[in-house]
Amino acid sequence: MGVIPPLVTFLNSSLKLRGVRGVTKFLRNDPTLKPRRRELRRNQTDAEKALWAHLRNKQFYGVKFFRQYSIGPYILDFYSPTVKLAVELDGGQHNQCQNKEYDTARSEYLKVQGIEVMRFWNHEVLLDMQSVLAGLALKVTPLCPPLN
Repeated sequence: MGVIPPLVTFLNSSLKLRGVRGVTKFLRNDPTLKPRRRELRRNQTDAEKALWAHLRNKQFYGVKFFRQYSIGPYILDFYSPTVKLAVELDGGQHNQCQNKEYDTARSEYLKVQGIEVMRFWNHEVLLDMQSVLAGLALKVTPLCPPLN
């Protein structure tokens, strides 16, 4: 029996991959992760709340961001599909060796998907929001404005 080549289809605005033997796996917003994504949105950290106040409703340079958006097996704090940018806010637990390895593997996975990851410490967001927003602005705005 031959191997079925992976196919990409859209279903309910979620990207699906069909692999070997017709097994379906969601690349974006896997329905099995929906309860966890919802829980994370309901239980945001103070830093997530503060940054979301600036990113929501296309307030930030007209760029659409989503909270707790999943790509493959990972749930991202914030994600903009328009600019393929993930924004991760890290607390002190991300300084532990095991979590550093997880974050590195996660960032590599996202890089393979064509997604750039920006990481900020929670205290950066809470104490110096303007620097965080300036860093994000460099990623979401064109370097040179178009000539008219």
